[in-house]
Amino acid sequence: MLDVIGAGFGRTGTLSLKTALERLGFGRCHHMQEVFTAPEALPYWERAAQGQDIDWENVYRGFGATVDWPGARFWRELVAHYPAARVILTVRDPERWYDSAYHSIYQATLARKNGALSDNPMTIRMGDLTDAIVWEGTFQGRFGDRDHALQVFADHNAAVRREVPADRLLVYEAGQGWEPLCDFLGVPVPDEPYPRLNDRAAFSARLTEARQSGRIPGVRDH
Repeated sequence: MLDVIGAGFGRTGTLSLKTALERLGFGRCHHMQEVFTAPEALPYWERAAQGQDIDWENVYRGFGATVDWPGARFWRELVAHYPAARVILTVRDPERWYDSAYHSIYQATLARKNGALSDNPMTIRMGDLTDAIVWEGTFQGRFGDRDHALQVFADHNAAVRREVPADRLLVYEAGQGWEPLCDFLGVPVPDEPYPRLNDRAAFSARLTEARQSGRIPGVRDH
């Protein structure tokens, strides 16, 4: 049962939010990393990417929250399926978001398509899923077109703001810290800094390591 649904795109502070929600007691929080490290869920996401109905209870069994892709691609379905869940739309300056995504997660997919990463069947399957949900399914294969990607980003954020009831929605930037998040969720503010994880430099370091090892960042070969 999901209590929190993150509707924001990747590279809007989602990994930090995942860590924050887990710290606040919302159980395990799903993130694209979980797809990479738990490939047994791949068939569910592959069917979802093809537009088939799937059992969200099975997909999110053991999780209390979700952020980032792939969940953000299916925010409408999740908002309808979990009517009591609160929704968090993570946002950031659009130009900075594009630069961050282009120089991190998009470089990983370019490296894979250029043959710089592993030809392991599971790694290929995960890459194909990422393409289907993110690069093709969300950006129509045109993420390299900056104006197009920025328009998709803006349209997505506007749709979430328009369609999710105001009393269920928090529009949130990681730099705002704990207070608005905790106030929205009705929990105490922790006596520690808000987490700050997975900045571009850290991702770039992982991508370099991945190119050397033949793996997608965050993905282990099976």
